[in-house]
Amino acid sequence: MNKVFDLANLSFLIILAMTFGGAFIAVAARNIFHNVLGLALSLFGVAGIFLYLNSPFLAMMEILIYVGAICIAICFAIMLSEPLYLPRPPRKPLKLLGAGVAAFLVFLLFGSLVKKTVWIAAPVRSDDWSVTTIGHYLLTRYALIFEVISL
Repeated sequence: MNKVFDLANLSFLIILAMTFGGAFIAVAARNIFHNVLGLALSLFGVAGIFLYLNSPFLAMMEILIYVGAICIAICFAIMLSEPLYLPRPPRKPLKLLGAGVAAFLVFLLFGSLVKKTVWIAAPVRSDDWSVTTIGHYLLTRYALIFEVISL
């Protein structure tokens, strides 16, 4: 029996072809919607590589965060935006000034909040920093941090 044609190697080659094929579509396609679909296909392939490396947590996070959230958000942004061939209206300086002032005020607010906060280091419960331990901490005690990482 030839080792090249066993099921594990064949599935790995299919996953690699899906990853590189999706990456090629993401770079080479002329339609921006096809670029995003190629990116989603490539990211599915990366999730398959994570499964092949016996890391199902990273594979599911890849699908959930990158394919399920980011690629779909990009698709919605493309579908809801105006076509590129239409002329753009000129920007109003008053709106630009208002946006700049609002962004600066939010920056000052967050800066003062960070400066006034007393930061306490979290107690380390064990020296075991395996993927299982990190995944357990992210989904139980540090769920907010997990959500911030997702952003």
